[in-house]
Amino acid sequence: MAIDLLLACLHHLVVFSLVTIPAVELALMRGQVGATRIAHLARLDALYGLLAMAILAIGFGRVYGGAKGAAFYLHNPVFWAKLAFFALAGLASAAPTVRILRWKKAMAREPGFAVPDADLASTRRWLTAELALFVPIPLLAAAMARAVGLG
Repeated sequence: MAIDLLLACLHHLVVFSLVTIPAVELALMRGQVGATRIAHLARLDALYGLLAMAILAIGFGRVYGGAKGAAFYLHNPVFWAKLAFFALAGLASAAPTVRILRWKKAMAREPGFAVPDADLASTRRWLTAELALFVPIPLLAAAMARAVGLG
């Protein structure tokens, strides 16, 4: 039971941290984005990747080592819907990641580099979509915790 509680606590802490990063990235992408902000964005985006891997590992632990057991999760369509939204949010995060890495390289080549407005606007749209895709996840989690989908 202690392992289940630890996994649940870690799961929630990491998820809240994970969702915070795109919101902070959006805030950093206001106005002129130059070297300092690009460096911050690159570090945040790397942390986002680490947290995404952590949440998958913790989630795997909850499915196979948690109190409810794998059957509870693996036979529940709500669980799969939750994972689908997580996967879609992950796919939406790819475009900002690629752009941030591109900006970081451009900054290394050209110290005065500033992100073009069109790039910023497009990347902000991707981040907004990513955040929107996270919205159903806690709703599905609440339904799943109440055995919705199990019949």
